[in-house]
Amino acid sequence: MLPKRFPDRVEIAAVRAEAEGLGVGEEGEGTRRLAGRVMGRRGHGKLVFLDLVDRSGRLQLLVDESRAGSVDLDLGDIVGVAGSPARTRRGEPSLVVDELTLLAKIRRPLPDTYHGLTDSEARYRRRYLDLLANEEARADAVLRSRTVSAIRRYLDAHDFLEVETPVLQPRYGGGFAEPFVTHHNDLDLDLYLRIATELYLKRLLVGGLERVYELGKDFRNEGVSYKHQPEFTMVEWYEAYADYRDTMARVEELVATVAKDVLGRTQVEFRGEQIELAPPWQRVRLVDALAQEGLWTREEAELRSRLKERGTDTGANAGWAKLVDHALSAYVEPKLIQPTILYDYPIELSPFARLTDDDPLFVERFEFFVGGVELGNAFSELNDPDEQAERFASGAQEREAGDLEAEAGDPDYVEALAYGMPPTGGLGLGVDRLTMVLSGRPTIRDVILFPALRPV
Repeated sequence: MLPKRFPDRVEIAAVRAEAEGLGVGEEGEGTRRLAGRVMGRRGHGKLVFLDLVDRSGRLQLLVDESRAGSVDLDLGDIVGVAGSPARTRRGEPSLVVDELTLLAKIRRPLPDTYHGLTDSEARYRRRYLDLLANEEARADAVLRSRTVSAIRRYLDAHDFLEVETPVLQPRYGGGFAEPFVTHHNDLDLDLYLRIATELYLKRLLVGGLERVYELGKDFRNEGVSYKHQPEFTMVEWYEAYADYRDTMARVEELVATVAKDVLGRTQVEFRGEQIELAPPWQRVRLVDALAQEGLWTREEAELRSRLKERGTDTGANAGWAKLVDHALSAYVEPKLIQPTILYDYPIELSPFARLTDDDPLFVERFEFFVGGVELGNAFSELNDPDEQAERFASGAQEREAGDLEAEAGDPDYVEALAYGMPPTGGLGLGVDRLTMVLSGRPTIRDVILFPALRPV
């Protein structure tokens, strides 16, 4: 029977570092215990060289049968070893093995361990093999984990309180999206997987929790693309007594801080571009960005005509607001390579943002982009219950007209606002997309361990 445990192991990286400090041909003192998967084998007879891999790295094992016993292993077997750190005569950091214990036997052959698992569909469908065979995949998984931890550290250090809000909601809101719906048998109630955490988080500001954030999964019943998945990770934060200008500065600082924490630098390469994440970021009014493309007009027919002249299919865009959103995504967003904040959006696109001071047709909203990809969205939050009720009513009319993504409305949230919510800056940041930028990966499926895929 194989052992149930292998105690007192250390990570390969620590032993490798120790071995690198030795002289060429020198063997260190003391015993180190390692465990991992055998991913390479060289040599025959009494001296065998094995490559042992764990999460922290790879190390060569020197197994002399006269010292450690016979080596009856296959590539992919999981073993525990005990021995001394050393450097070979060629300078290779190693462990001279005194004891070798089989911990788990592989039953199926590994993918080609030299080329790794290269078929993208196989990588996504059998992620365990991708992680096992591809060091880059393991590095991406570690980077994602460290990115999430760095976001938390930043917000915790700035006095934000991490909270949890319902994933199953009797009403969904906080974005333009079609939800997933399920049914609770005991309550005899339809419930929705949340599309955003926004409305519950802002209730907490009414209750006096002045800086809150939630880092978790949201769900949207929408298409799948290089930047979209139906299940994705967001961080949303809300800060009382702040507005969207304060939030602009905070997201610039957070992204740069996370990059330094995770990568040790603020320069990244993403989608073939060299990008500097350090603030200040470029800031452009939405109207100016569209006007530069010849696509700013308040007339629906005129905007539709201009888009059609460019060969754009606008058949699915019901109404002026949808056309503006299409124009942004097709002709403005792809050109925003260096970090850019687009701000002051038409009120028709923003049911939760406060009006600007100088024009009642625009609200204090911004979106931010890196490498031609939107990373998130932010507002000076609307805190007038009467105005919020009017915006919900407008969204309800749009839904009745056939727009299933229009804001459904939430009377309980309006009631909460009636008790007074302080002026607030709020923001949502896509964690998957930020991880794409930091890792340089071109598709969101590379940075989600188990992405949604079509059936085979």
